[in-house]
Amino acid sequence: MNKNTICLWYSGAAEEAATFCAGVFPDSRVDAVHRAPGDYPSGKAGDVLTVQFTVLGIPCLGLNGGPMFKHSEAFSFQVSTEDQAETDRYWDAIVGNGGAESGCGWCKDRWGMSWQITPRTLMDALSAGGDEAARAFAAMMTMKKIDIATIEAARRGGES
Repeated sequence: MNKNTICLWYSGAAEEAATFCAGVFPDSRVDAVHRAPGDYPSGKAGDVLTVQFTVLGIPCLGLNGGPMFKHSEAFSFQVSTEDQAETDRYWDAIVGNGGAESGCGWCKDRWGMSWQITPRTLMDALSAGGDEAARAFAAMMTMKKIDIATIEAARRGGES
């Protein structure tokens, strides 16, 4: 048992969401599925109650607690990517599986969980400070999925 585990509330889809993550991200897997030993407000005995899973090495517990609580942008997974191909792969997997695009590298999966697909070059540019950070930030603000070539051009001052 981990000392700290992120608990994510679902309305009956914890196993499906965990299986999705395990199929998309490295160092991710479904570790265990636990069924309810008795009836509860949002389900019956034998329904999937909790799912222990790992996302990019982070231990999580999916709880099928019912429809009363929804995911929001107040919690997100930030996934650092090395290149455009990796950025595209994760973005397309999330958005292409019933998810939705948002701005500045954010998207939501089909269960409402927010993801930040963040190329390392963007974080490097923002960490540089000064004009380089300002140019990269301005470029990022116009994007949904981050385009690394555009960020790199902004870092150089707009030169190709």
